[in-house]
Amino acid sequence: MSTHSHSKILILDFGSQVTQLIARRVREAGVFSEVFPHDVTDEFVRNYGAAGVILSGGPNSVTEGDTPRAPQAVFELGVPVLGICYGMQTMAEQLGGKVDNGHLREFGYAEVRAHGHTKLLDNISDFTNAQGHGMLKVWMSHGDKVNEMPAGFKLMASTGNCPIAGMADEERRFYGVQFHPEVTHTVQGKAMLGRFVHEICGCQSDWNMPDYIAEAVEMIRQQVGSDEVILGLSGGVDSSVAAALIHRAIGDQLTCVFVDHGLLRLDEGKMVMEMFAKNLGVKVIHVDATAQFMGHLAGVTDPEAKRKIIGREFVEVFQAESAKLTSAKWLAQGTIYPDVIESAGKGKKTAHTIKSHHNVGGLPETLNLKLLEPLRELFKDEVRELGVALGLPPEMVYRHPFPGPGLGVRILGEVKKEYADLLRRADAIFIEELRNTKDEDGQTWYEKTSQAFAVFLPVKSVGVMGDGRTYEYVVALRAVQTQDFMTAHWAHLPHELLGRVSNRIINEVRGLNRVVYDISGKPPATIEWE
Repeated sequence: MSTHSHSKILILDFGSQVTQLIARRVREAGVFSEVFPHDVTDEFVRNYGAAGVILSGGPNSVTEGDTPRAPQAVFELGVPVLGICYGMQTMAEQLGGKVDNGHLREFGYAEVRAHGHTKLLDNISDFTNAQGHGMLKVWMSHGDKVNEMPAGFKLMASTGNCPIAGMADEERRFYGVQFHPEVTHTVQGKAMLGRFVHEICGCQSDWNMPDYIAEAVEMIRQQVGSDEVILGLSGGVDSSVAAALIHRAIGDQLTCVFVDHGLLRLDEGKMVMEMFAKNLGVKVIHVDATAQFMGHLAGVTDPEAKRKIIGREFVEVFQAESAKLTSAKWLAQGTIYPDVIESAGKGKKTAHTIKSHHNVGGLPETLNLKLLEPLRELFKDEVRELGVALGLPPEMVYRHPFPGPGLGVRILGEVKKEYADLLRRADAIFIEELRNTKDEDGQTWYEKTSQAFAVFLPVKSVGVMGDGRTYEYVVALRAVQTQDFMTAHWAHLPHELLGRVSNRIINEVRGLNRVVYDISGKPPATIEWE
């Protein structure tokens, strides 16, 4: 990749839940950054070409025997280093300071006093206290704490029960903070990370999506040459942006295969074909495999089994189609950077698999094709910006996430075509009303929610229509708001909006006579029902 021409920040991951956020914040500041495991070799660190290094937080205690350390080379490179939380503790320990197994855990909101006008925090504060000290509103999360700074360090910040909440050795440009600047709860976090990468590390703002197109196009052309490429188009954001980017690079050398498993949203197949085949002029083979998928799903109720069947049949259909394209040498996938980081962490004890992931390594080696993954360095928000810069319609690019198995995981229990047809129509009504209803701030409720959809419940309840009794199915509406999909709150949709959706669904979709609203947060519930 020609990212070598960009100045870049190396982030070493000690297992924090929010390490990816550090990379996203740095990139939002216009600087390229990548996450690697903390145990990379000294040689890797020396050869990476980092303009600065950030050590992430993590779940371990520095004071226990065999806990993670940063490669020693980090402190010998001569570039600035920022240690966050565990990263600060291991920095202190490795440079000769002392870390104490704290008896007081500190977790959540804290107010930190800044000391000593260090370059990192100079003129950055949220308010001034009665004594005239600059104060920061931050998010803390730690048990241990540094109780003796290494030689050369001075105090940069403190809280009531954490006297050393920040430390700095400005000679060597080493900084440590005991709070998390990458999370939104730390109000000035963006300013701090911006200060670190621009002023302390000296990086330019040279990472943005419109400029990236030319780089990516050049890279794809070099990689592919005159070969043919096939891509499985799902209608989702990632595969769509990958298709548009590759098409921009190699035109007719790309063929997309769009497999309709009968579990897509209303008119989705038509929409995908219009956008790609008509507007962009991409070669798309549209396969309607509804009967095949429904046949295999008949009688299956277990969620994990349904996912596996849908995944397996998708590969079957895709393989059958790609076998016809004998000249193709490359398989393109819409793998994005979080998938890459997650699958890299799979071997470790720390990563728990809650649901089987449908993308990375989804297609078997038997295709004998080389992998082309032009988005594998990008976060989701970058993929969306890239899509818009490539001319895809914003309403498509900013659509809510849609699971790979489609409506298969939104129909509880057995999947039948009649259920999918009912759900499709109910879901379309819900989304249409969300898109058409604005809040007082002028935003639509579709924009205000991160994910919204209908779920088909295979239970029947009694209803009254006209003079007759009905005995029909129930649909549940789900709408959540979240920053990172790790935790989510149910959306407080206006009652009038919910009432309108319920009325329309019951009146317009014959077969449904009851609508309920899901008011569970994540945790304990997941966002999808299956």
